[in-house]
Amino acid sequence: MDLPEQDELVIAIIKKILPYGAFCSLPEYNIEAFLHVSEVAPRWIKNIHEFISEGQRLVVKVYHVDKQKNQVDVSLKRVSEEEKRKKQEQVSLDKRAEKLLEVSISESKVKLDYETVKKTIIDHFGDLFSCFQSAFDDEKNINDLDVPQSLKNAIIEVAKKNIKKAVIEISGIASITCYDSDGIDKIKEMLNLGKNISVTYLGAPRYKFSVTSDNYKSAEKSLASAIEHIKSFADKSNCDFSFERSE
Repeated sequence: MDLPEQDELVIAIIKKILPYGAFCSLPEYNIEAFLHVSEVAPRWIKNIHEFISEGQRLVVKVYHVDKQKNQVDVSLKRVSEEEKRKKQEQVSLDKRAEKLLEVSISESKVKLDYETVKKTIIDHFGDLFSCFQSAFDDEKNINDLDVPQSLKNAIIEVAKKNIKKAVIEISGIASITCYDSDGIDKIKEMLNLGKNISVTYLGAPRYKFSVTSDNYKSAEKSLASAIEHIKSFADKSNCDFSFERSE
C-alpha cells in the first residue's frame, strides 16, 4: 500500500467525528487517516464540532506513519496558512493538468490507458502540470518522455494553447535615511533603478522593492544588483540603508 511521508501535506475529507478525534479519507492515497482532537487546534477544544464537520475538505500534515499497521495520523493545527495556500494551489494545478492530459490523449488518438500515461508522466516529471509547463517552456523538454511521438506533439500543442508564461515576483522592504540637506534628492537619485524594479513609498523611511520576471534566477539577480547599487550610493552619500526580504 502506498503511504504518504511524514510531514507531507495532504488533502483530507472528514468522514466520521468522535469526541476524541475524526476519521478522514485521503483521496490522493485512497487510504484512511486519523485526526486526533489534540491536533485540530492549538488550544484546548471543548467541542470538536466547532472546528470541523463531516464532509469538510481540509489541508492537513502527516505527522506519524506506521507502515507495518498502515496507520497514518494527521494534524490540522501544524499546517501554516502559507502551506495551506500552496497545497491548494497544487491541487488546483493537478486537476487542471488532468483535463489537459485527457485532451492530449484524445487529440493524439493513441490507444493508451489514461492511468498508464499519467503514471509515466508523473514518474518522469514529478507531477502532471510540470510536464505541460516544460513543454510550453521548450518542446525539447519532453523529448525523453516515454510515450508515442503523436502524444508528445499533442501535449506540446495543448500546452501552447492553455499554459501562460510564468510570472515570478520577489520583493523586500528597504529603509533609507539621508542626513544632508539634499537628502530627498539623493534618495530620488538612488531609487532610479530602471524598468525592472518597482519602488513603492510606504512612509519614511520605508520603501518596497518589487521585481517581476519569468524565472527566479533572473529576478534574484535584478534585485541583488539594485540592492548593491543603493548600498554603494548610500555609503558615499551620508545615508543609512538596510534591506529585508519579504516572505
